[in-house]
Amino acid sequence: MSALTIRNVKKSFGNTHILKGINLSIEAGRFLTLVGPSGCGKSTLLNIIAGLESPSSGEILIGDRNVNQLSPKDRDIAMVFQSYALYPNMNVRKNILFGLEIRKVPKAEQAAIVDRIARMLQIENLLDRKPAQLSGGQRQRVAMGRALARDPKLFLFDEPLSNLDAKLRVSMRAEIKQLHQRLKTTIVYVTHDQIEAMTLGDYIAVLNNGEVQQFGTPDAIYNDPANRFVADFIGSPPMNFIPCEVVGSSSQGFGVKMTHEGGDFVLEASGDLKPWLGKHVVLGIRPEQITHVVTSRLDERGVSGHACPVHLCEPTGPDTLVTTSINQTKVLARVRPDTAGTPGQSMDLMFDMNKAVFFDPTTGERLRFQLLKAA
Repeated sequence: MSALTIRNVKKSFGNTHILKGINLSIEAGRFLTLVGPSGCGKSTLLNIIAGLESPSSGEILIGDRNVNQLSPKDRDIAMVFQSYALYPNMNVRKNILFGLEIRKVPKAEQAAIVDRIARMLQIENLLDRKPAQLSGGQRQRVAMGRALARDPKLFLFDEPLSNLDAKLRVSMRAEIKQLHQRLKTTIVYVTHDQIEAMTLGDYIAVLNNGEVQQFGTPDAIYNDPANRFVADFIGSPPMNFIPCEVVGSSSQGFGVKMTHEGGDFVLEASGDLKPWLGKHVVLGIRPEQITHVVTSRLDERGVSGHACPVHLCEPTGPDTLVTTSINQTKVLARVRPDTAGTPGQSMDLMFDMNKAVFFDPTTGERLRFQLLKAA
């Protein structure tokens, strides 16, 4: 049974359409991340699920119950906000207990719940402190603890880590993932950070301009993007987009023509591009698919090496990002640090076209084609 079902939900403020027909469904125990740029509608959707806002049309089902007409307190949800929303005059213990006291949970049960939550989140030594005496990460743990004390059907997280510094954000992200793995709770998590979306979610819904651009697993979103927006938004550094012409290949099938100041070469495609022969498309290829040459791989289908000019090298520690230019477009390659070339010179780069994708240059939609059989 689905823990959450969103059916054709729309939301408008006057003539401004914020959500344009959202359809999503997740099973109990799953972790769904809603990701997209600012203003895409993800927080509005979360507020509608929570009951803080009403949809203009459509349905929200939690379990098998339509909750459109229910107030937030009757939806059996718990929400963790970006701002923590802790009561400053109460210590940690009372912040966690507040919701239990409102629902008149027996005192003995309250104490057991606080002890369990405190051990789980490793905040036993903070129970008598007030929020002003806590760090940002500690406050976020308390906010999570208050939500966990409820044991609801659905947890809603609204960009809970955006106020934390980069290092703490990484550690808290791991804590949230481990917590979900232990408790198997159902979570809907809003973020604008695609790294959070990829690392946390069982499923990702990529939103833009009030519409779901793609819904799927992190692997599907990353390796099989539905359109150029998704391909560009997911991935750091983002996918390369190279305008190019489809040509016949020297062996079998088709390829795309690449040009730079050092000359021309053709990258073979893994599929039947005949409908676009002689036409222009956009090649989408991720930086890790353009890397230093590994000689043993050059015999693989779809893999080839070509000398390319080096314009810039950016060491990142485990690898180096090399900037080149192809078809008058900036292209990033990810190479091993000891293989990086020298700016102003050329270096051999290996292109792996097996996971490359193609887009319509006008609409940005993904071009689908039949894969060619191996020779």
